[in-house]
Amino acid sequence: MNRTDDETQSKNPDIQDQVIKEKLLDAEIPGFQAEFDPLEAERLGAFKEDALSEEDALDSTIDHVAEAEDERR
Repeated sequence: MNRTDDETQSKNPDIQDQVIKEKLLDAEIPGFQAEFDPLEAERLGAFKEDALSEEDALDSTIDHVAEAEDERR
């Protein structure tokens, strides 16, 4: 693959999609380590947000405290 820096950093979505497509094809080559920049990885959905919400995290802490108190009795 012969890419210029202008192509990889272009704001043109068509060029970005083509670069990503080429990298995905390269990634299928055994032993080849294709590198994706953070924006490319995000476009591919590599950073899907699946963390707990703040509310869920706080609720789970309360449950843990209640369980710990039950164990102390």
